[in-house]
Amino acid sequence: MALSVGASRLDSMTTAIEAIDLVRHFGQVKAVQGVSLEVAEGEIYGFLGPNGAGKSTIVRILTTLLGPTSGSGSVLGHHVVAERTTVRRLIGVALQEAGLDPKQTGRELLTLQGRLYGLRGQLLEAQVREVTELVGLTDAIDRRIQTYSGGMKRRLDLASALLHRPRVLFLDEPTTGLDPLSRVLIWDRIRELRARFGATIFLTTQYLEEADELADRVAIIDQGRIVRQGTPAALKAEVGADVIDVAIDERETGAARAAIKELQSSGELPGGELRGTERGYTLFVPDGPGNIAVLIRGLDRAGVRFGAVSLSRPTLDDVFLAATGGRMAAAAERAAAEQERTPEPAGRGPA
Repeated sequence: MALSVGASRLDSMTTAIEAIDLVRHFGQVKAVQGVSLEVAEGEIYGFLGPNGAGKSTIVRILTTLLGPTSGSGSVLGHHVVAERTTVRRLIGVALQEAGLDPKQTGRELLTLQGRLYGLRGQLLEAQVREVTELVGLTDAIDRRIQTYSGGMKRRLDLASALLHRPRVLFLDEPTTGLDPLSRVLIWDRIRELRARFGATIFLTTQYLEEADELADRVAIIDQGRIVRQGTPAALKAEVGADVIDVAIDERETGAARAAIKELQSSGELPGGELRGTERGYTLFVPDGPGNIAVLIRGLDRAGVRFGAVSLSRPTLDDVFLAATGGRMAAAAERAAAEQERTPEPAGRGPA
């Protein structure tokens, strides 16, 4: 698990990334609505949210690829609009869509990227070798990219972002669509980056377990606003209850809700929070083992047909549910008409 970064420690550390009241509109669409955040140097900061929540828009603003409608952002003290050239030289960026030429070899792509950053000669060769070893592509570096698997392409894109040894790295959903083994390999590389180089990492993800595994702190964004922020442990503690999930046939949801509310109003079932889910209902209650039997008896007595009933401790998924009223599907594909995409073209190298 990632080391926790408490408030007192953050106060004593240098700020690497800062956003103050960021707003971004696309016509009538309010993609980002007053987001403020602060990330300390050396921190892994997880940014969670469903498709269309504003994650990628904020990354594009902070990486100088998109201007804000209002508000401001800075990286290592440099304004992302007024000092965009400086910011681009200080950061590494791996976006959702890797800009890889399938006809190039991995070495050719990294060499070109290094030259864009002014690397030459033995220094360029040494840093290409360093990042290739770091991401585990030494045996494939002279193959054409069109022969790479999806996981290998993601690792090559990560190597490209690391080539100039950036102090701040933005990773926008780096493991979406990858198989479990490839995801774990990327996780290992992220941990190593912080351990070896003290890199600050801003990680957007739809995978709640990914944020739980890697991040010192997380923020949950929904409909363009941050709705929760803190360490994973603290956010889970805020839920303060056991979690009961019950699967209900959609034809029975009304009757099930009425039965549960009746149990709560009569005092048989503690009046914890009740949330609808895609599969049925989730209840946050104290003493889950003692109350799961009460729930089952009550539903049965009301003649409600139900499926699997499960009990668990709070997870980041439950934090997200409590914060937004809907679970975030970990494997969901990006929305086809995603409003977060920038219409402005931008190259991969520094300006």
